[in-house]
Amino acid sequence: MSYDALLWLSFGGPEGPADVRPFLENVTRGRGVPPERLDEVEAHYQHFGGVSPINALNLAAIDAVRAAGLDLPVYFGNRNWHPMVEDTLAEMKRDGVRRALVFPTSAYGGYSACRQYDEDVLRAREAVPDAPDLVKLRQFFDHPLFVAAFADAVRAAAVDLPSDYRLVFTAHSVPVSADQAAGPPAEGGHRYSRQVAEASRLVADAVGRDTYDVVWQSRSGPPRIPWLEPDIVDHVEALHKDGVTGILVCPIGFVSDHLEVVWDLDTEARDRATELGMPFARAATPNADPRFAELVLELVREHTENLEPRKLSPFPSAGCTLNGAPCAPLCCEPAKRPKH
Repeated sequence: MSYDALLWLSFGGPEGPADVRPFLENVTRGRGVPPERLDEVEAHYQHFGGVSPINALNLAAIDAVRAAGLDLPVYFGNRNWHPMVEDTLAEMKRDGVRRALVFPTSAYGGYSACRQYDEDVLRAREAVPDAPDLVKLRQFFDHPLFVAAFADAVRAAAVDLPSDYRLVFTAHSVPVSADQAAGPPAEGGHRYSRQVAEASRLVADAVGRDTYDVVWQSRSGPPRIPWLEPDIVDHVEALHKDGVTGILVCPIGFVSDHLEVVWDLDTEARDRATELGMPFARAATPNADPRFAELVLELVREHTENLEPRKLSPFPSAGCTLNGAPCAPLCCEPAKRPKH
C-alpha cells in the first residue's frame, strides 16, 4: 500500500497567556470539569508564562524523524489548539495528499490515549470534503525502542540517588470507568492501566529493579467520580512514612515533557520530596532520544514495507485504524457520566 504523507497528531498546548483559558475550555468541553479546577490548571500554565512545551517538543521530534530518514512529508495537527487537525487535513488535501499514515503521540490504549485520536481523525475528515484516507499507527507501549529509551533514562537519573532508591512509574490518571471500558474480555490488553503496568514492568526488568510502584497524576473532573489512584504526591508522602530514602520517578505515560510532567513531577512532587528531606530524581521522557525517531520510522515501515511488528508483551497489537473507525465494537469507549 502506498502513502503520501505522515500526519503527526498530538494534544496541543497554549502558546501564550491569552491562549490558556480557551485551550483548557477546548480540553474539558462536555466533561463537567468545575471552573475552580480550570482556575487551578490555568495557574500552572501561567507559572510557565502561559506557554506549554508540547508544541515545540513535537516539532523537534518531527525534525528528528525527518533526519532519521523518513521519506514522506510530515504534517502537524492537534486536538485542542493550533495547528488544529481540521486545518492541517485541509492543507494536506490542497497539497494533493490522498492517503496518509497518522502517528498519535500516545503509546497506550484507552479512551483519551487512543480512541479519542480516532475521533479526532473522524472529526477532521467530516470537516474536509473529499479528505485523504487516514490510517492511524498502532500502540507502542511495549516496543523495544520505547522500553530501552526509558530504561536508559532511569539509569541516568539514578546516578545521584542512594542505591536503595524507590523506582516509581507514573502516568496520567483517568476515570476508573473509562479504564474499564476496554472492549471485550478477549481484547483486555487494550486497557490503559494494564498497558501502563506492563510497560513499567518491562522497564523495571531492563534496569534490574524488582521493587517498584505504579502511580498516577494530573487527575481532573468532579471529585465524586473515582479516578485511578494513588496520586504521585500522596505516594511521595506514603513512601516517606515507610522510611524510603530516595525516589526516582519515571513518567512512563508520557512521550515528552508535557506541562503535566514539568508541573506535577518537576514542581509539585519534587517540592514535596524536598520538604520531606527525600532525594528525588526524574527520568527523562523519550522525545529527544534518537530511538524515538527510530520507533516512529519502524511503525511507518510496518505499513510501507510490511515490516514485522516488534513488541515485548503478549497484549494484542492494537490501535491501528482506518478513517477513525474503532479497533473493535465498544473498544475504549468514553466514560459514562453519572446522572444527577
